[in-house]
Amino acid sequence: MQIRDKLFIGGQWVAPHGRETIDVHNAGNGEVMGRIPAGDAADADAAVKAARSAFDSWSNSSPASRAEFLEKISAGLKARADELARTIAQEVGMPLKMSSRIQAGLPIANFANYAKILKDYAFEERVGNSLVVREPAGVAVAITPWNYPLHQITLKVAPALAAGCTVVLKPSEVAPFNAFILAEVIEAAGLPKGVFNLVTGFGPTVGEALVKHPDVDVVSFTGSTRAGKRISELAAQSVKRVALELGGKSASVILDDADLAAAVKSTVNGCYLNSGQTCTALTRMLVPDSLYEQAKTIAAEVAKGFTVGDPLQESTKLGPLSSQAQLERVRSYIKKGQQEGAELVAGGAEPPEGVPAGGYYVRPTVFGRVKNSMTIAQEEIFGPVLSIIPYRDEEEAVRIANDTVYGLAGAVWSKDEARAQRVARRIRAGQVDVNGGAFNMNAPFGGFKQSGHGREAGRYGLEEFLEYKSLQLKG
Repeated sequence: MQIRDKLFIGGQWVAPHGRETIDVHNAGNGEVMGRIPAGDAADADAAVKAARSAFDSWSNSSPASRAEFLEKISAGLKARADELARTIAQEVGMPLKMSSRIQAGLPIANFANYAKILKDYAFEERVGNSLVVREPAGVAVAITPWNYPLHQITLKVAPALAAGCTVVLKPSEVAPFNAFILAEVIEAAGLPKGVFNLVTGFGPTVGEALVKHPDVDVVSFTGSTRAGKRISELAAQSVKRVALELGGKSASVILDDADLAAAVKSTVNGCYLNSGQTCTALTRMLVPDSLYEQAKTIAAEVAKGFTVGDPLQESTKLGPLSSQAQLERVRSYIKKGQQEGAELVAGGAEPPEGVPAGGYYVRPTVFGRVKNSMTIAQEEIFGPVLSIIPYRDEEEAVRIANDTVYGLAGAVWSKDEARAQRVARRIRAGQVDVNGGAFNMNAPFGGFKQSGHGREAGRYGLEEFLEYKSLQLKG
């Protein structure tokens, strides 16, 4: 049992103002694995004041010195990689082997990458008689989700620190222990007091207090579209800069000349990654009507290979969902799909067999003959539920892919690379994989439409925390 009873504010571990706590549950068995403070508005205020006090000094530090701190943090996370992987596997449910590579590995790489970016980034340039400089935007608030908890934290904290901003982090109360490990690593790295602050609690209390705070300059949020809209409303009252990475309902468009087996297998894998708890999950698979029966058979076979079980067991390929609320949500969508007439190809709402009691397990599910107007094709389920949508021709495929309020990600498959790229350019989404293109940590990540605005990763993520200033020079 992990008991965390202090917050990290102003470079010190301090007691919260209140006595309320939040239970954190193990996704694999439903048991309470620890407790954290339920911070309040007073804790949020203390953290922002500490960040504001530290800003002048930190913002005037050299990029080289900031890069050195980022390298130390990366090394500190690497030293605790096994602990991080196991902690997040229990918090979120991702199988341990994959948690080691993704949940622990990416944050280590993110901090190291921003140290590297800092060494080459041009913070100023001459434009005619003007010197255009990039300066830290100010005090930054990072509000992060539970599905890739530390990765999403580092995609905000690392570039904010690199830019010269000071930070207040509010992690998800569902998966918070990894954030405490990060705070310990940052403390050990000797980051100046107040540059990084950690406050835990619920969104309507701590989160809203941070967003409304007059001394906060930038808010970076990853989470639901509903919460993103609320943050935008609150931040608008003081005209804060806001970056939002929200929901998705991504389409994998398999064209008629694609390698069908490879495309379907990759799409199912992309849908089921992290038990479907992935904002970029390829949850809609678009296939030519003439290839539907073949695609359905392949998808069902791939789904069978996703062994459901304890995330700490070697044999597990599909772990549990993160919470009881998430389990109920996903099962309700599966039932909705059946009620609306979709063909149940694999899985279903019934609990899987042979899994630990109390855990939040769901069957890997595939629906066929889905109409894009159905609930399961329009709303983000955030579970291992794939919808196969047949189409008549390329034009209809593009129309269906874009027929959503979201625009975060997508995929296109064709043996003709030029054709695949042409279709990919027509999809209104921030990231489109072409024939299984690999993840690129330096490419911009973010969405169109109600998937948000702003970009994370690489230099694009750094620039979310920088302001332009123009010095008009004489002569």
